[in-house]
Amino acid sequence: MKISEILKKRMTFSFEVFPPKEDDGVPKLQKELDELFKYSPDFISCTYGAGGTNVGKSQEICKYITDKKVTCMTHFTCIGTSKERILKELNEYLGIGLQNVLAMRGDFPKDPATGKYATTTGGAFNNANQLIEFIKANFGDKFAIAAAGDPETHIVAVSPEADIAFIRAKQDAGAEFIMCQLCHDINEYERWVKKCRKAGITLPFIMGLMPVLARDPIINMTVSNGCSIPKELAAIIGKYTPPRGSAENVVKEYAADFKKAGMEYTVKSLWQYMNTDLQGIHLYALNKAVDVGRIVIDSGIRSKKE
Repeated sequence: MKISEILKKRMTFSFEVFPPKEDDGVPKLQKELDELFKYSPDFISCTYGAGGTNVGKSQEICKYITDKKVTCMTHFTCIGTSKERILKELNEYLGIGLQNVLAMRGDFPKDPATGKYATTTGGAFNNANQLIEFIKANFGDKFAIAAAGDPETHIVAVSPEADIAFIRAKQDAGAEFIMCQLCHDINEYERWVKKCRKAGITLPFIMGLMPVLARDPIINMTVSNGCSIPKELAAIIGKYTPPRGSAENVVKEYAADFKKAGMEYTVKSLWQYMNTDLQGIHLYALNKAVDVGRIVIDSGIRSKKE
């Protein structure tokens, strides 16, 4: 089913997973997905690496989801993609019954030898609105197309105004809803949405919510995406950081306490987001179905069906 059609009926609730790097990772992820299916998500999205790395595993995961009669959305970037490759791969996705695509520019690749980042995508298009327009022109209404939005501004954007202007361009090119990237600061999200609405962006917003489960990953993900750490989250990080030189058992105790407080914080954030101009909640499952399932249950947004 097209996500754009679901959004016309209700607020959506969904998960994001990523294809594993390990050779034996796909069966493990399939088991995680079987758990996530029990929460009746409106859809599940699956990422793939820059330049299409892991695209084969991504397609395999997407097929597993669609075969289970669950709505699926794939990520698709401009990085290193020729027009011929775009047509080929999107036709392959259609062949497995997938009808939703998140069209993004993608992160510029880094040269492993020099450590320098490229300044172009190396593909047919340099911006997501061009990719969206191309998909729309060649596939019509076969896909519901999503565009990415950054509430705290994309890290390479010239300015917040330029960033929002590109979102407007994505809407005008044919995007049907906005997938919002990581943002812990709900007040910042609300300010951003008001600016988007003022700029004429009328599309539904689906918020990507990162569960707070472990100290270092949440700090690294937040910083690398150029996002802020709100006061309440900073307090949790500070409180549950073990003293330097702590014994292993002490470190584990701090980690367990951090996870408990972080999950409570995530539930609270989910509730707060549901009281904003928001049309969907998209939980990054981090391929950790048990922990994320606990958050879903504690929030009351879904029950588990065995």
